[in-house]
Amino acid sequence: MLTFLSLRDFVIVPKLELAFSDGFTALTGETGAGKSILLDALSLVLGERADAGVVRAGCERADISAEFDLAALPALQAWLVEQSLDEDGGGCLLRRVIDNKGRSRSFINGHSATLQQLRQVGEWLLDIHGQHAHQSLLRADAQRQLLDDYAGHTAQVTELGRLYQHWQTLQRRHAHLRDNAASVQAERELLQFQQRELQELAFDPARWAEEQADYRRLSHAASLLETAEFGLEVLSEADSACLAQLTSLGSKMREAVENDERLRDILHILDSAQAELQEAVYALRHYQQRVESDPERLHESEQRLRAVVDTARKYRVVPEQLDEVLQTVSQRLGELGEAEDVAQCAAQAEAAQQVYLAAAKKLSQQRAQAATRLSQAITEAMQTLAMQGGQLQVALLPLTSGNAFGLESVELQVSANPGSPLRSLTKVASGGELSRISLAIQVITSDIARVPTLIFDEVDSGIGGRVAEIVGRRLKQLGSRHQVLCVTHLPQVAACAHQQWQVSKRVVDGQTASQIALLSPAQRVEEIARMLGGATLTDTTRQHAAEMLQMAA
Repeated sequence: MLTFLSLRDFVIVPKLELAFSDGFTALTGETGAGKSILLDALSLVLGERADAGVVRAGCERADISAEFDLAALPALQAWLVEQSLDEDGGGCLLRRVIDNKGRSRSFINGHSATLQQLRQVGEWLLDIHGQHAHQSLLRADAQRQLLDDYAGHTAQVTELGRLYQHWQTLQRRHAHLRDNAASVQAERELLQFQQRELQELAFDPARWAEEQADYRRLSHAASLLETAEFGLEVLSEADSACLAQLTSLGSKMREAVENDERLRDILHILDSAQAELQEAVYALRHYQQRVESDPERLHESEQRLRAVVDTARKYRVVPEQLDEVLQTVSQRLGELGEAEDVAQCAAQAEAAQQVYLAAAKKLSQQRAQAATRLSQAITEAMQTLAMQGGQLQVALLPLTSGNAFGLESVELQVSANPGSPLRSLTKVASGGELSRISLAIQVITSDIARVPTLIFDEVDSGIGGRVAEIVGRRLKQLGSRHQVLCVTHLPQVAACAHQQWQVSKRVVDGQTASQIALLSPAQRVEEIARMLGGATLTDTTRQHAAEMLQMAA
């Protein structure tokens, strides 16, 4: 529950620190004193959008902190641990800082947090019922959500939406295949042909350079043989062959060395050259034996290169990219699904529809049971809110075809007077009736609220007298199970509170400042008397106020 709230330079509040109690707390004060400031501050600290207007005039920033006890919320404690936003004490401290340029920062237990994280935390901590909440009841989606929230169908509706989207996806896919079957089949056949063509080509980028070298060698075999023969003739076979002349020169050099040792180094060089040339002769003879003119093999190599080059030109790529083309074609074929056809996709869509319908029908049955319970509970509450004989029914209206929320829409139908037929809430309820019906719904649905703190912002607007007293008692009963805060202008409601805070404002140094004080029993009498009698208080109004407090207690 909410245990502490601190405000700094927020709207017309320079500084405020409040410690909260459990039970039912009423916030009262004169019109314009700032009773709703607390609710605005809590909304901001729980992730509502903010602007620079919330910063007190002349100040740099507004600072809001709210502390909550999480003893009864183990799920939230686990979420904070999962998000690394927990603290050792097991509590939860939320903080929001907004500067005078509209920028804001958010913190959870001292850790920087996003607005989305603040909103997620807020869903566990409290619900705020505003005085204009009844306006949302005129929307069909709000009426459906009211029933599903009351019945606890949130998870089922989410899952149903997933099943519906899956069914719709398959339906769209089937329609696309049906309407484009010819073009899809043509594309598949083209891709299959291209895949076969490229696979039969068996192009290997790693061997492409080798294949080109083989072709060059085969196409120049004659000139290569001629070159080898010419080399052998120059080196060893001609009359003036190099090796013969080098051998003759070597013999003369050996004779000369006998007479001059300085020629020995030159002789060594000549001997080495002779050996190298002899190796060249052996290599040329070996090469000559291996090089052959093979027209058939040359033809095959030429055809292979022409096939690769022509295929690359056909796909508008260089030969080295043909392997990438094959991968792209195969991938696209996989996307189309070789075995997929219109009939198969239709069967898949039909199966998905049946799964959706089974879940939707189950939800419809549960909604019907919950609608009966909710209708009865709200009708009973209406009898205590100056609508004796009135009736509210949560009607389920079948849809021609289902949607993401099920097989029916939800419509609140009301009969405000005995004997009047049930008609749509949007058509028959007056402003005052709608406000009272809204209050009945809020009280009934708050009974099963999972959050520990419930806040009501002048939801009692437009009622008074005995009805106001009943509302106060219902809120007090609610306070036995939840922490309840209610901003009210009705003395009958305030008198039922376990504790009462008074909101007032005064001018300090030329600026208006709002302040809140916890009232003692004597001060409560004065405040209730003010709410009863206005500016001038008499002993009679004070006595009346004391009696109201005594009766409420």
